[in-house]
Amino acid sequence: MKTKELRELQSDELKQKKAELDEELFRLKIRHSSRQLDSTAALGKVRKDIARINTVLKQKEGR
Repeated sequence: MKTKELRELQSDELKQKKAELDEELFRLKIRHSSRQLDSTAALGKVRKDIARINTVLKQKEGR
């Protein structure tokens, strides 16, 4: 997910997307702890997407 795409979304949409990614991250962590996760890179990707959303939300609040 690119930052440019995120900036085009409304705050409500960003919050919904963040909630979805939080849930996905939780599921990935569970799979990782039970050694069922094939690619651990997915954890980092989801974390970075969440961080991007948080950054864009903070920027929108500052306006």
